[in-house]
Amino acid sequence: MGNISAVTDAEFDQTVLMADKPVLVDFWAEWCGPCRQVAPILDELAGAHGDKITFLKMNVDENPVTPSSYRVTGIPTINVYQGGQVVKTIVGARPKAALLKELSDFI
Repeated sequence: MGNISAVTDAEFDQTVLMADKPVLVDFWAEWCGPCRQVAPILDELAGAHGDKITFLKMNVDENPVTPSSYRVTGIPTINVYQGGQVVKTIVGARPKAALLKELSDFI
């Protein structure tokens, strides 16, 4: 994922909740097949729309605190945060067109 930086439990509040623009966080894991399907699509979207919304990824195996606090039970889960709140949740892999439609309010 060339255009997407990783975020950890320790930096989540500062990087995501206090951001001045919407932040998309992709909760994923190495072993998750659907996560690997979505990754290049999100990377492409980050390259095209990174000026309007910040794209980040969080490995749920390495950072268990944040996913559990947002009740992330299935991956991939994509949450969009704005003003410190979750304003959109997408669970499961989606094709690019579906993701664009779901994220249209932000990009």
